[in-house]
Amino acid sequence: MQKNCGIGGQAVIEGIMMRNGGEYSVACRKADGTVAMKKEPFRSVLPSEKAGKIPMVRGVVAFIDSLVVGISCLMYSADVSSEEETDSEADTEKTEQQKKKEKREWNLVMTGTVVFSIAFSVVLFMLLPFWIAGLLGRVGASTVLINVTEALLRVLIFLGYMLLISRMKDIQRVYAYHGAEHKCINCIEHGYDLTVENVMKSSRQHRRCGTSFLLIVICISVVAFLILGIFDIRSRAMRLLWRLILIPVIAGISYEILRYAGSHEGPVINALVKPGLMLQKLVTREPDEDMCAVAISAVEAVFDWRAWQEKNEQRADVLPSGAQSEEGAL
Repeated sequence: MQKNCGIGGQAVIEGIMMRNGGEYSVACRKADGTVAMKKEPFRSVLPSEKAGKIPMVRGVVAFIDSLVVGISCLMYSADVSSEEETDSEADTEKTEQQKKKEKREWNLVMTGTVVFSIAFSVVLFMLLPFWIAGLLGRVGASTVLINVTEALLRVLIFLGYMLLISRMKDIQRVYAYHGAEHKCINCIEHGYDLTVENVMKSSRQHRRCGTSFLLIVICISVVAFLILGIFDIRSRAMRLLWRLILIPVIAGISYEILRYAGSHEGPVINALVKPGLMLQKLVTREPDEDMCAVAISAVEAVFDWRAWQEKNEQRADVLPSGAQSEEGAL
């Protein structure tokens, strides 16, 4: 199995975000065909780096960090895609006070967006199935039947949501950039030069994909809430409270599973990651050469892939034509 190079990314509007250690970059294709690039230092939501390395805790922190950085990059890409021409003189004339005011407003928007995103996810994938399944209790259904129904609804809502948004034309372009992100990382980790040709031939499936993390969260929550049902908690309020309490625990367990699976192989691990890899066929598309070029720009802004390959003895021969396959091989 190829080694984990440690970089990760996210598709944005007409572009890619790539993060490596303490910095991240965003590369976006502008309407005139040029590539806009932004490189920023990465700061975790936790002031202490040690807390972010604690097993279980680091999963929750990583999820929140990904939301914060991801939403910021999405907003940047939206600005780039709608930008017709830059008024540099107007930017120069802005007073320091105006800039501070804009920064405060931006921080408020970011905070509100992150809070809304988390709340929306909790309501859609946790509380909605709980409420619908709870209606069965009014007709005398057993606790076991209610919990099983809730589990099935949670999986169906998640898959239905992914299928629904995948049919949107704009989202399909984002998914193509998502494919370019995976292809770049696979190309590096298999030891091939990061060229457009090699990236195009690489797999668009990767074990450390965030979509796989979400699927693991859903599956772990199903198991956790079914186990919780054994205790036969009658009060709906208490059952709801326990579900909310378990959310960070479920996120922590899911992160540890994904983290381990990203650098290990075996019958059990391969079986666990298989559903996530299958789901990636839905949330990624084959990118074109321009998309791959944008992804390469984002990678090279924050990561010296040649040095990493030489250090980890991952250098390989030129990628042969027609070498693309499923995850695990090129």
